[in-house]
Amino acid sequence: MRVAIVYHSGYGHTGRQAEAVKAGVEQVEGAEALLLTVEEAQARWDDLAAAEAIIFGAPTYVASASAAFKAFQEASSHAVMARGFAWKDKIAAGFTNSGSRSGDKLATLIQIALFAAQHGMHWVNLGLPPANNSTKGSEEDLNRLGFWLGAGAQSNVDQGPDVAPPEADLRTAEHLGRRVAETARQLARGRLVTGQETAPRPDSPDHEGGRARTPLEAPG
Repeated sequence: MRVAIVYHSGYGHTGRQAEAVKAGVEQVEGAEALLLTVEEAQARWDDLAAAEAIIFGAPTYVASASAAFKAFQEASSHAVMARGFAWKDKIAAGFTNSGSRSGDKLATLIQIALFAAQHGMHWVNLGLPPANNSTKGSEEDLNRLGFWLGAGAQSNVDQGPDVAPPEADLRTAEHLGRRVAETARQLARGRLVTGQETAPRPDSPDHEGGRARTPLEAPG
């Protein structure tokens, strides 16, 4: 069972977060992690098509995912959507990092979730309660920043990726990777039990007349 992690990292901080996600995936028996930058991913569409799950990660720049990650998103329209909706029914999840505690990271996670939805993927949330929100809380808590949709991390702008994001945020990312791999394994087992290893492809005779649909694209 393969779980791909596709990410962009401008300064290395989101890259450390991606590596923590990978470590979490590999804690699940039978799961193999494929770690790819967005540039590498655009040369390996077939490998992504073969993965049971894809976890997407990007830094939050100016209240949005980075331009490099957006370029990957747009490239997937032609390479994946227009050629048979190939990611439909895969598991998806997301993570992001910024310099401030909030940093409008939720906007980036929403963008990634909508991107996954356009591909027909099943979104997996973080599955952790918000932490560090009482006198008993700590900066060492998982999900210390209080995100639900995906994993958030915060890196001080005057610190390099050798020390940031902090350990709590990396363990939160690790939790996300493990959760996605466990969910993908459950789904794969369910499909085996029902005799359906994968959902009908849009271009198969079993899917709405057997005609592949192409995405509607805005002009410009």
